[in-house]
Amino acid sequence: MTAQEDQEMELEALRSIYEGDECFKEISPVSFQFRIGDLEDTKSFILDVSWPETYPETAPEISLDAFFNNKMSPDIKQFVLSKMEEQIEANLGTSMMYTLFEWAKDNHEFLMENHKPVLQAVTLASNNDPTVTNPAKKKERKEQLSKAQKRRIINRTDNKGELPRGWNWVDVIKVSTNH
Repeated sequence: MTAQEDQEMELEALRSIYEGDECFKEISPVSFQFRIGDLEDTKSFILDVSWPETYPETAPEISLDAFFNNKMSPDIKQFVLSKMEEQIEANLGTSMMYTLFEWAKDNHEFLMENHKPVLQAVTLASNNDPTVTNPAKKKERKEQLSKAQKRRIINRTDNKGELPRGWNWVDVIKVSTNH
């Protein structure tokens, strides 16, 4: 069987297995995202997987660069990628996507046991600004989103976890009046 035929068969199998599963997202026939963990869980992450032309004889490309994964430290990302590479090496030459996804789900706690969420803050005020009074004591309130709102946000993102250009643009409608 050629690599193209293997890919077509595996793609058909993935579509039937993960049909309706909100954790699986097919970006293209050779690119996928799979979320490990619940949306609200700080230990959840998204695996970005792409097939090269010669997959499954060559290893798929795995990335954790999705925006969703910004809360992961570089050390944890490297650890998860190294463990995924071990699984890829063990399954090289076979259709392995289902095996990889299920292994990651089954070993989620092991992969994320040393995870401490990384908080990335953006500072808008300078330290010389007299109107700012000790920002360390002031707690910021995060906007609370419902599960449905979070799902809509995730479904709008592209394969990198970013919103498409113009997602919040408003159409301007020209109103004509009869004179």
